[in-house]
Amino acid sequence: MLHIYNSLTRKKDPFTPITPGKVRLYVCGMTVYDFCHLGHARVMVVFDMVVRYLRARGFDVTYIRNITDIDDKIINRARENGEDIGALTARFIQAMNQDAAVLGVLPPDAEPRATVHMPQILDMIGKLVERGFAYQARNDDVYYHVRKFSLYGALSGKTLDELKIGARVEVGEEKDDPLDFVLWKAAKPGEPQWDSPWGAGRPGWHIECSAMSSACLGDHFDIHGGGMDLKFPHHENEIAQSEAATGGKFVNTWMHVGFVRLNEEKMSKSLGNFFTVREVLKKFDPEVVRYFILGSHYRSPLDYSDENLQGAKAALTRLYLALKDLPAMHGDAQVSREAGSRERPAEGTAAPDERFHAAMDDDFNTSGALAVLFELARDINKLREEGKLAAAAPLGAALRRLGGILGLLQREPQAFLRGGAADGLTDEQIETLIARRTEARRSKNWAESDRIRDELKGQGIILEDTAGKTAWRRQ
Repeated sequence: MLHIYNSLTRKKDPFTPITPGKVRLYVCGMTVYDFCHLGHARVMVVFDMVVRYLRARGFDVTYIRNITDIDDKIINRARENGEDIGALTARFIQAMNQDAAVLGVLPPDAEPRATVHMPQILDMIGKLVERGFAYQARNDDVYYHVRKFSLYGALSGKTLDELKIGARVEVGEEKDDPLDFVLWKAAKPGEPQWDSPWGAGRPGWHIECSAMSSACLGDHFDIHGGGMDLKFPHHENEIAQSEAATGGKFVNTWMHVGFVRLNEEKMSKSLGNFFTVREVLKKFDPEVVRYFILGSHYRSPLDYSDENLQGAKAALTRLYLALKDLPAMHGDAQVSREAGSRERPAEGTAAPDERFHAAMDDDFNTSGALAVLFELARDINKLREEGKLAAAAPLGAALRRLGGILGLLQREPQAFLRGGAADGLTDEQIETLIARRTEARRSKNWAESDRIRDELKGQGIILEDTAGKTAWRRQ
């Protein structure tokens, strides 16, 4: 049975969907004012893996990942750029979707935007005011009254007394209590605004997700996810808003993805110590980046370094080398969104399947699942050494199928092994040098043959001479 670590209960809980066979999942997406950095990429890749696995287990998954397209950061960036807010957000939404696609992230079922869910936002704020959980202050902002919600702090494990120590009232705020947070911001000159019962203005960030998630998935759904930095106050505030507005439970399981760190410090835009996805992809193949992200448990910190990414590249290369030159089998094809792993395992691969699913059922333990892939690769290589490629074919099909559940190993091995030469020799240059070496070997000019091999090796090109032919791959 699948167990998921629930941030609300602080333990691994058996996962039972509210509606048998169906899973409703909401993930907090990007605030679109800049390019995605590696922390954003980790959240997208992790929940893509979660969705792929849930579907592979036969669940009917509805996956919602929102877009925050109105926010203080967006307004400030547009002002700095002298750019229209709509043009700014459209540009970065397009960039976000491009980055996600390159990393093999499947599109969510819906990407709701805050600006098109204003009726739902206003309706939820209205319910909170009506039920005494919100109030309009003297500056016309509408605030949530935290002390009215008795369960506040359950997700973060913080008490109101602890929270009060760090709370403060910013200039211009008129809160009744420093702990209260804004639901509706009164209009300011030059800022986007919408009409409301409390005057013109725009929503606070927290209420946007409460309104969008309930609009797309209902008032009570299965899983809510996001980065660890959203646990408090964003997700804590979502619970307070949603449960006060509906009078019922909001979410059963809360999942939080660990930070990406650089020099043991959280990678973030606010600290200025981040790499965008596009910067990383100039140096590393997208599948290598995806493998790097999935190589660690999603709740653990992920330490970014070129060395760690090189390690991911070497590991992925080992898996693709195991698949190289294997005879094709039925089912040895890309794992589709619809089919997942519902294909029957090839004969002799039931045990690896069971170990793979056992790892993934343990709170999506991708490192354990990858270990199973390496076991398959080891067995394939052993059969290859014995000249039994046909016998290795079912294991290769299993390796591709299980790898596909993680969004890996779906390319032709040669395409991966020869890829990633942004600033090195082109394929044509390599083939020309290999042809010259072949001619030198034919003429028994061993010195020239060795010189060309060493030249290619110096450029990171590995040659493999087999059966009178020379194959190559990038190191």
